[in-house]
Order: sequence, then structure tokens, then C-alpha cells
Amino acid sequence: MKIMRLLPVIICLCFMAREASAQSSKPIHMEEHDMKLYYFGLNFGYNQAAYRISHSPSFGATDTFTNIQARWASGFHLGIMGSLRVSKFVDLRFVPTLLFANKPLYVNSINIDETKNIESIYMHLPLQMKLKSDRMGNFRFYGLVGGKFDYDLSANARSRRTDEFIKVKAFDVGAEVGVGFDFFFPNFIFTPEIKISQGIMNSHFKDNELKLSNAIDQMRTRMFIVSIMLQG
Repeated sequence: MKIMRLLPVIICLCFMAREASAQSSKPIHMEEHDMKLYYFGLNFGYNQAAYRISHSPSFGATDTFTNIQARWASGFHLGIMGSLRVSKFVDLRFVPTLLFANKPLYVNSINIDETKNIESIYMHLPLQMKLKSDRMGNFRFYGLVGGKFDYDLSANARSRRTDEFIKVKAFDVGAEVGVGFDFFFPNFIFTPEIKISQGIMNSHFKDNELKLSNAIDQMRTRMFIVSIMLQG
């Protein structure tokens, strides 16, 4: 699975965390940062996205399509981050992001054998609880949990074009979980993070005029997102 591409990133983060925890004798950077009520940062990174599809009852009943599979593909994102201190171990984060994703569908029939790309440009709006560990020198580990609202600027649900092969809705909501590491430097915090994002709503817009649309019942978005945050 495409998540195996993220394995080197996870291993790298673990080594970075180990190295940081071994440097507790070094000067403590930004000691006053934990007392801030709020702070901001920049966010950018890489994602892998795909649909989780379920076929309609008509799929398999005819020979129109013999195989429809979701494939993983890469994308990128950039945005900003705002964090509000709730307690010593909890922050509330809002991370508005412009996220570019591609979610291919492999389609096979008697006359077709190809991969069709579904490209999305999301206004990705996650609201998260950041659950922090104690600070260990210039390092901290955290987990996060939250929800998201996505608006797809490329959605074609209302398109009147005759060459569409599938239609997708603009709105989606979902759940997210992840982990990250805060590395404190003299003037900023370097934060690598990885999270899983699962859409809840059905993104498929049914159009009986489209053969592929008749073969698919539901399409839900899945993403693995690797981010780098620079915070002040």
C-alpha cells in the first residue's frame, strides 16, 4: 500500500526524537513559550490521497465495467496555524490549509482499461486538540485528535459538461488523528507531524447519465498527511 512510502518519514521522526531526548543537558530554548496564551505558525507538506469506494447494486449485474479500483496518489499543501493554550497539556489548534490532492480511479471494461484522475483543490479546515507530553529539554511529543471541514474548489457536481466521467460534491467533513514532535530552537519551533484524515460524507454526486456513476454507490476520501510546521 502507498502508506509504505511514509515509512522512512516515520523512522526519521523516531530517530530525531531519540536524538532530541538525549540532549537534555543543552540550554533550554524558548522557556517562556509554554506560558503564551496563543501563537501562530506556517504549515506545509505532502499527502497521499485516495477514495474508499463501494459499488452500486448494478455493478457486476452488467458487463459495462468489470473492475473499478481506487488508487493512491501524491499531493501537497500549505497553510497557516493558530494555537490556543487550554491547559499545560492541551492546546486547541486551527490549521486552515490549501491542499492539492489527486485520487485516481482505475477503470476496466471491454473497451476501457485506464486510470482516471480526480484532482481536488481543498480548503482544508481542521480543528484539533493537541495533547502534549511534558517537555524534555528542547523536545516534546504530542498526539492530536479532531475534526475537519473540506471544501473542494474543483468539485464538478453542478457541471453541465458532457465529457465528465464522474461527479464529486464540494463539501466534506471528517475525523483526524495524528502524532508529532516539537523541536525547540532559539527563535522558533520546528514541528514534523503525521496524521490520518478520514472523510465521513459520501463525495459521489449521482448522475444517471454517466455510466461510471451508475456503477458506484459511495466514495469517501482518505488521506495520509505529513506536515512541517514552523512556529514562533
